[in-house]
Amino acid sequence: MKLNKPKWIFGPLLVSILFTILACGSGTPTPLSPTDSPVPLPIETSLPTLTQPPLYLSVTLATVPMKEQGTSPNYTIDAQVPTLQGSYDQRVTNFNNEMNLLIQQEISVFKDNLRELIVTPISKSSSFNEKFSLLSAPGNYLSLKFEIIKYIDGSAHPSTHSRTVTYNLEAGSDISLDRLFRPGNNYLPLISNYCLAQLSPKIPDLLTAGVDPNPDNYHEWNITPNGLLITFDENQVASYALGPQQVVIPYTELQTIIDPQGPLASFLP
Repeated sequence: MKLNKPKWIFGPLLVSILFTILACGSGTPTPLSPTDSPVPLPIETSLPTLTQPPLYLSVTLATVPMKEQGTSPNYTIDAQVPTLQGSYDQRVTNFNNEMNLLIQQEISVFKDNLRELIVTPISKSSSFNEKFSLLSAPGNYLSLKFEIIKYIDGSAHPSTHSRTVTYNLEAGSDISLDRLFRPGNNYLPLISNYCLAQLSPKIPDLLTAGVDPNPDNYHEWNITPNGLLITFDENQVASYALGPQQVVIPYTELQTIIDPQGPLASFLP
């Protein structure tokens, strides 16, 4: 009689084969399909540094009129306020505030003089007139000259005087005369001698004290394309009848003392 083999003998065999397949398969990496590709790592790149354009390219200089009339005593005020427009930068605000303050100070002095008038007016009215000019070439430095004419009722004639401001827009501050020249340089004698040589031939009764190398004699100056402009107010170097005087000093006359890192550097040969 033929005996049948028990069926349970195949169970352990199948389990053994399954473990062998899993053990062999676990050590073999699964190959990438043709459509798969490695994900690239990000590459660090530095953005280019943006250079801020000069501030003067963003603004324009405008004239804001200031007019006023009053009575007891009668007076008129006609003034111009230089105002930078086109930017809210603090340096622009500083400039505009300074210009407005300058005009307000001049008007305040004029009104103080009005209070000293006699009760009965002698002429039609007192007046204050001011206008300004930008004398520097387009760029970072703004060199302005203010011409102020005042007439107080009863005076023999009007009085005139100048105010000047040279402003470094990039730095947001005014420039003093000494900043044009090499540090520690005694620049005033050279300027004084040149002005004396220019004024002496045309003013017979030159008031030489007004040309002396004293800082108080040279507080009204401007940077212009043609040279350093020095303004002497009326009665400073000449009589009232001759009016205010001006001298333009070519930069070639100053090249030995100009600071090569200062505002006049571009005028050096």
